[in-house]
Amino acid sequence: MHDAATLDPFRAETRAWLEANCPPEMRQPVGDDDICWGGRRFRFQSDAQRLWLQRMAERGWTVPTWPREYGGAGLSADEAKVLAQEMRALHCRPPLTSFGIWMLGPALLKFGTEAQKLEHLPPIARGEIRWCQGYSEPNAGSDLASLATRAEDRGDHFIINGQKIWTSYADQADWIFCLVRTDTAKKHTGISFVLFDMASKGVSTRPILLISGKSPFCETFFDDVRVDKRHLIGTLNAGWDVAKYLLTHERAMIGSIGDRSAARPLGQVAAAQLGVDAQGRLADPGLRAQIAEFEADEFSFRLMMERAGDLGKSRQGHPAMSSMLKYYGAELNKRRWELMAAAGGIDALEWDSERSQHGLVARTWLRTKGNSIEGGTSEVQLNVIAKRLLELPGA
Repeated sequence: MHDAATLDPFRAETRAWLEANCPPEMRQPVGDDDICWGGRRFRFQSDAQRLWLQRMAERGWTVPTWPREYGGAGLSADEAKVLAQEMRALHCRPPLTSFGIWMLGPALLKFGTEAQKLEHLPPIARGEIRWCQGYSEPNAGSDLASLATRAEDRGDHFIINGQKIWTSYADQADWIFCLVRTDTAKKHTGISFVLFDMASKGVSTRPILLISGKSPFCETFFDDVRVDKRHLIGTLNAGWDVAKYLLTHERAMIGSIGDRSAARPLGQVAAAQLGVDAQGRLADPGLRAQIAEFEADEFSFRLMMERAGDLGKSRQGHPAMSSMLKYYGAELNKRRWELMAAAGGIDALEWDSERSQHGLVARTWLRTKGNSIEGGTSEVQLNVIAKRLLELPGA
């Protein structure tokens, strides 16, 4: 751990570098169309977006705590926290959004071989490969261990057959990290964790339309897909251990949607829509009170996210804390878009127009309902919290 004084030189250096290297266009509030996902098929929205990713990746700051040999900067937890604080202060956009960073990367760092880490982690850090997650199946959602996608052992490779569902961005991803059944006689101890290219023969996807009229989700089908055994992560039939570890990171990632500190403050959005009173305050006092309460909760949640990160990095965090963050972050994001809809009035109901950005508020409000389901339902998370954190009887 560092004290504040020892971090001061690093903070000053970090602030100076960000001020000199973050393009002005990358200091504006980020919208869905502005997110940089990376990958072989990603098309940059601007030269500034491309340059920002390139500069941050070269410095190792897309994954600042990863070791340098894997594309990171080798920063300590305290230094990474300073970097995040300075980026927030300057309104710098995240240079890269990636399931590889949030979920697969931590799992590879813990369970991968050295060869697997060197093969996959640096391209993730540079934004060259986009990953998707092959977990849920039509008959294996909350009871994920009931998955049936089968990997047949063929000596030096597997042949995979089956189906996944709710596979986010499967139609745009380059590779998939996937749970497959390698032993039908056992449930939890008959699952393996494998990686493979989505361009492999026998892989196909089909989009799933949501009530918002849009969707990142797909059905994903595997028909005699050949996967080399060098892409098995961990040991055969022990993929459930990898899966559980990854889920803690996924839930923390989903929970982070509760903190939108880089976005335009809700109060400003509402004031622009509804006007202000003689004191310059949002004219609607009821909505003003709701937004004030929300922003206090949002700030508290941000502090809790930081505390959870500090506890995790010092090995003091509780494994079930990710369920708490996932639950509250999802509920907070739903509240945010309820208020966005209220602030927009009747205009927020527009579905298709340039003025409404093709129904951004209405579609996103509908989409947030899925936050309570994806990554483990809110009901499941509350059960985990009751049983493992609160140690309540019979939960």
